[in-house]
Amino acid sequence: MLSTSLIILIPLLPLLTFVLIALAGRKYFPSLCGILGTLSLLTSFLLAATVAYDYFFVVGKVGEVYQQIIPFKMTWLQFTPNVAIDMGILLDPISVMMLVVVTLISLMVHFYSLGYMKGEERYATYYSFLGLFTFSMLGLVMSSNIFQIYIFWELVGVSSYLLIGYYFDKPSAVAASKKAFIVTRFADLGFLVGILVLSYYAGTLDFQTLITRLTTPTDQLHSIMAASFLGCSALTWGLVLVFIGGAGKSAMFPLHIWLPDAMEGPTPVSALIHAATMVVAGVFLVARLFPVYSISCPTALDIVMWVGASSSFIAAIIACTQTDIKRVLAYSTMSQIGYMMFALGVSRYGGENGLGYMASMFHLFTHAMFKALLFLGAGAVIHYVHSNEMKDMGGLRKLMPVTHLTFLIACLAIAGIPPFAGFFSKEEILQAAFNSNKAIFGIAILTAAITAFYMFRLYFNIFWNKEYHAHGDSHGGHDAHYGEAPFTMKFPLLFLALLSIVAGFIPFGKFVTSDGKFLLTEFHPTFSIAPVLLASLGIVIAWSFYKKESAAPQKMADGMSGLYRGAYHKFYIDEIYLFITKKVVFNLIGRPAAWIDRNIVDGFMNLLADVTGKISFLIKGLQSGKVQNYAAYFFAGVLGFVLVFIYLWT
Repeated sequence: MLSTSLIILIPLLPLLTFVLIALAGRKYFPSLCGILGTLSLLTSFLLAATVAYDYFFVVGKVGEVYQQIIPFKMTWLQFTPNVAIDMGILLDPISVMMLVVVTLISLMVHFYSLGYMKGEERYATYYSFLGLFTFSMLGLVMSSNIFQIYIFWELVGVSSYLLIGYYFDKPSAVAASKKAFIVTRFADLGFLVGILVLSYYAGTLDFQTLITRLTTPTDQLHSIMAASFLGCSALTWGLVLVFIGGAGKSAMFPLHIWLPDAMEGPTPVSALIHAATMVVAGVFLVARLFPVYSISCPTALDIVMWVGASSSFIAAIIACTQTDIKRVLAYSTMSQIGYMMFALGVSRYGGENGLGYMASMFHLFTHAMFKALLFLGAGAVIHYVHSNEMKDMGGLRKLMPVTHLTFLIACLAIAGIPPFAGFFSKEEILQAAFNSNKAIFGIAILTAAITAFYMFRLYFNIFWNKEYHAHGDSHGGHDAHYGEAPFTMKFPLLFLALLSIVAGFIPFGKFVTSDGKFLLTEFHPTFSIAPVLLASLGIVIAWSFYKKESAAPQKMADGMSGLYRGAYHKFYIDEIYLFITKKVVFNLIGRPAAWIDRNIVDGFMNLLADVTGKISFLIKGLQSGKVQNYAAYFFAGVLGFVLVFIYLWT
């Protein structure tokens, strides 16, 4: 049976670890901070696994439907009898699934970091920030109140700011952390306004009540549908604004510009952000409110669908040109999150039409495994060669056999090659897209082929291509006898590789669906022929270009010079933002506003001050402090009063 105290411990243990390590770790037990953090996450994961088992197999299902359970709830701020901010825990299929994903990936990152971050000066600080980050995401996925999720949403942003800027002595890391924080804050403004719109018409902030009132024939649903602006209902506007917040967190086009720069943080942090926490938060948010999104369809879900599909395709094109291995993986994350988003967009609420929803959550689950594996594998490579650039790699398969094997498994999984996990979840998404929107299906299947190409471009450049030669730097480079990585780094790679193989065989439709009911899905071998052949073609092209050093890639780049140059420079989106910011906002808005503030607002205040000062100078003699002056004023006043009195009576 579900125990409330044990459920509450799942997020509280990382929080307690954060507080303890932050306050005392560096001074009293610096070498034990990593072990303490890892044991804390191990306990949280075991508790999460226990909760998941109890929910899915013991108490969660009533009849044929998984129920929403609130084991804990307390009112924090009461605004009206019906509107309050509660602090509660909501358990349903997606939140329970996310508990397992977040704690598992965070545990792997904690364990991996014991070796990767060993010797860092701010070792204790790193583990305290990891604890805060994990607590924030766990609080987000367990929230029972839409404003509660916003609180943890912002805390996730703060945590990412701290971890991305962990190397605070590097200007690039500081700039990246600020960029991530500022860009997502703009998006979160839309989220906040969306919350206010939905809660105003629904008359509640509670998820269960809000969804019920906005999905069934009620006065609240009638009023929010009747209210309109620019031809769209208030419901559509509220949901689109909420999605803007999700698009910012999940790095959807055009709010994706922070994601590549976020690679400035430690590589294990990148694994945590991309696989299980910050970047998937937007997908979770849309899934949490999916019943309401489906009511407003097609407008809101169409926006989700097209933003997701375009983001997925654009990111895949950019990834083909990047040379920093972490940036390639960053754009692959953006592309895969786009897959999850458009899968939600092509879905409809209930029954067979909920295939896209289930497929999106399934891909979120499998993606967490192989994307964490890819980043941790990249971390092992960077740890070995002390460089992020492909040109400094090549031929590492012999020197790093474990990393090579596990990285290959992850590449096969993300490329959608059977029987690896990514194949099954991608096939469900492609099937849902094919059933709902052929144009989206075309974009999706083309993106899948490009994904296979750029991931194996990465794989061959790291592990084949040419013989590896250690590069002299401040670290001196590695020799083969040093070994590829310590056990603390190898174990997470092997464990996640195993999950990347077996996770796809989970009958996900039995556990996580749009309506809580069992969703029967069938494997269609004939449908899978085209996606697998296209992915295989992408791998073959990458093999022919990059398995050995060749002039073919450069010839191809020269032949597509305009497209290649644009993709290499990320289609100049950053430059466009800078142009708009510096040339338009600063010059046309900022400078006039500063002039008005300085000359009109400040000028008026200065004028008042000058007039007050001059009047004060003129009358200050009236309060000289001399008694004889006050006596003279008094008698002058009396005399004046007497003269007036005499004048009036004569």
